[in-house]
Amino acid sequence: MSAPEPPAQWHRILTLLADISLFIGVRPVWTQAASHRLVVAAVVSLCYASILVCGVLALVVRRARSLARIDLAVLVTAVLLTLSAWSVFHGGGDEAVLTTQAARELVAGHQVYGQPWPWLFHSGGVALTPTVTGGYDYTYGYPPLETLLTAPLLWIGHGGAPATAVATGALVAAAVLMWRLLPAQWRSAATLACLGLGLLPTYGRQGYPAVLAMALLVPVVIRWPRIGSGGRLGRAGIVQAACLGAACAAQQLPWFLTPFLLAGIYALRRGELGARQAALVVLRITGTAVTVWLLINTYFIVSEPGTWLTGIALPLTQGAVVHGQGLVDISLYFTNGSDRLDWYSHASILLAAGLLVVFVLFVRRLGPAATVLPWCAFYLATRSQDGYYLLMTPLWLASAVTAPLSEFRTAWQPRPRLLSGPHRRARVAAAVLLLTPALASAAVAATGAPPMTMRLTGVRRALPTVVTGLTVRVTNSSGTALTPRYTLTTGQGMSRFWSQVGGPATLPAHSTRTIELRPPGGTFTLPHKKVRIRVRAFTAVPQTLSSSDIRLRPGS
Repeated sequence: MSAPEPPAQWHRILTLLADISLFIGVRPVWTQAASHRLVVAAVVSLCYASILVCGVLALVVRRARSLARIDLAVLVTAVLLTLSAWSVFHGGGDEAVLTTQAARELVAGHQVYGQPWPWLFHSGGVALTPTVTGGYDYTYGYPPLETLLTAPLLWIGHGGAPATAVATGALVAAAVLMWRLLPAQWRSAATLACLGLGLLPTYGRQGYPAVLAMALLVPVVIRWPRIGSGGRLGRAGIVQAACLGAACAAQQLPWFLTPFLLAGIYALRRGELGARQAALVVLRITGTAVTVWLLINTYFIVSEPGTWLTGIALPLTQGAVVHGQGLVDISLYFTNGSDRLDWYSHASILLAAGLLVVFVLFVRRLGPAATVLPWCAFYLATRSQDGYYLLMTPLWLASAVTAPLSEFRTAWQPRPRLLSGPHRRARVAAAVLLLTPALASAAVAATGAPPMTMRLTGVRRALPTVVTGLTVRVTNSSGTALTPRYTLTTGQGMSRFWSQVGGPATLPAHSTRTIELRPPGGTFTLPHKKVRIRVRAFTAVPQTLSSSDIRLRPGS
């Protein structure tokens, strides 16, 4: 009788990496729990022991079946740590409190969309979204699925706890489902991507609706090239299409992924069945997804159609100030601003469209990247936060494992005469040409000049290190009258807007005026002398940013 086959070394290493990733972010949970939640602290301590034991066993077990059991133990440990962390840190962020308040309004029979709830942000611990008009967005701006799921859980606690429970539960479900659906040797990768490294569990505890959307997309992208194979959706295909519709009803990010998946499925089925059958498959998928999306949104479409439509489109129309880790940082941090910020948005839209066309033209090569390509467009957007990429990374993994390049060998690719045959250079040139408008638009935005300059001329103080007001001389060098809103920043991100208490609100073209500014809350405490302090002025029409460094020192 032959000896059992030992596990592959790379499988051992993957299990070990997933196990190691669980150490990240655990100590703060244990520290907080040890003071007043001893049961949670005990669970975390047992998880430490489990991590150590699993680390040893992953390296020494001799059978593949035994290592599969270690994979399961690592997953269980990760789930326990995630739930323990939620039990300690479940207050949530702005998304959580907005979603929970929306659920309360829904249960009370009130309107959900278009209603400002500024009192949710008065505590100071919840982040605000400032807009270029000088205000803040206090309304709910997501599709309603997470609100509907949060409504039955309002008894859980105060603040955003009910929404964080939904998001964290969805993340755990996504991890378990991906673990179950992936091939046995890759299962620890699901634990690593979803629950390890301390990344996505943090977003779950913040109550991000995108976590729920990602969880619903997991069954969609696993083996997605086989959806509609043979011309039939079958039970699995219908479930995948329904999950796609539900994901689009949870958050807006799946809207950007959907065209790539549908285009890829059409190309695969056309290569297998022909144009007519491929179109019918895509229509069935789209019809099922749209039906589910409409069912989830029906109550809001009927009860508040106008505000519902405005609300779910809010992230695209709210005019939030520039922020993120993308190309917009050139104007935000490395130069003094730009009078062409709108061109970042144009660049993002053009890049998304260009990448979709390139994906269709070269689907045999780019097919496995369908779950990654859509997020590249956000790098050029005015809001380019890394969460747009991080939250969807489990989908990258699921697609990489179950949708390899070999699945796309027979996919249909449109080939105009200029791109057919051995003309490799022509195909490369076509791809570059399709992406050039986006890159040109980004260059236009990044090379814009700030329309205003600001010079500090006076400081009012309550104490040597506490400022109560500033006098600033502002020059509008552009040919357009501008109505700016002002703030001071001392690092990344935006602080709250300062109130203008003196001087004209609108600056005529080619003019210089003196204005008086008062800090939010009445006082501004000076940072360390080495910290860079910048006055920033935003305008909405046209959308511009002007920044000027100022020197504010204690007693100076």
